[in-house]
This record gives sequence, C-alpha cells and structure tokens, in this order.
Amino acid sequence: MEDSEREPSWKSDFPIESKRGTHVSRREFAKFLGLLSGAFALSNGFIVIKAVAFPAEKMEGEHFVVNANEVAIGEMFQFEIHGDKHIPYILIHLEENEWRAFEQKCTHLTCAVRYEKEVNQIQCPCHNGWFSADTGAVLQGPPPRPLPQLDVVLRDGKIYVREQTEDQNT
Repeated sequence: MEDSEREPSWKSDFPIESKRGTHVSRREFAKFLGLLSGAFALSNGFIVIKAVAFPAEKMEGEHFVVNANEVAIGEMFQFEIHGDKHIPYILIHLEENEWRAFEQKCTHLTCAVRYEKEVNQIQCPCHNGWFSADTGAVLQGPPPRPLPQLDVVLRDGKIYVREQTEDQNT
C-alpha cells in the first residue's frame, strides 16, 4: 500500500464520521433554542428589575445652559446635563423670550433629533419622525411618545433648565 492511500494516523484516534460529526438532531436543536430563549428571558428580566429597583434620579435644581444672546431666534443649541448619566438635550429659541428644551434622543430608537426652523418642528432623520417644537408631541412617524421636556428659566440674560413640573406634563 502506498503512503498516499494509507489512512492518516489521527483518524484512528478520532473515529467519528464527518457526516455524523456535523449532523444536528431535532432534540439538540430544540435544546439550543430553549437555552437561547431562556438567556434572552433572563436578560430582559434583569433590565426590568434594574429599572424598577434603581429608577433614574430626577434632576435636582436648575442648571445653567447658555447666555440668551448666544442663541439667535429660530436656532437650536445642543447641551448635556451631567449626572449619573450624560443626557443630551436641545434648547430651541422659538421667538423673543420663548424657549423650549427637549431631550435630544428620539423616543423611537434614540436617534438624535434636530430642530428644523423652516417648518418649526423637530425631526428624527432616522425614520422620518416629527415632533412639535412647542410641546414635543409626536406629529408624524413611528415615535411612540412625546419628547421629554425640561422647563426653561430666563433670568438675568442667562438660560437655565430644570425638571419639568407635574402640572405642565398633563
């Protein structure tokens, strides 16, 4: 027998046929799906428990954003409030002495939203969602909820924001 026709030595150590080695039975596949589903359920349960046990902290007091004369009428200013998380917000100068502040993350898939002054609306470019620049309410598209809003305080030519009071949320 020639060397090329001889069986390699490792095949005697691993006598599994390649067809049997790559075959997956229904039972093995069902076990894999069951374990994967269980892992997904546990991870979702962890997220729910974390949200309930450790709710996000409310914003304390007022936070300085910018001098009022630095944002022209019809313009948007981006800022962050640093706390336990860095949350991006937008400040919109709608008219003389009329300001709005909203979280910059779309309520659909957290894409960054932008103020479009030509139509006086806030757009989410990811899925063409539109929000009211006055209230943050959903006008069009897939976003399920209005944009979270902050109260804007104008004092001595400076813009401050604070957690929105409950009576304005309704």
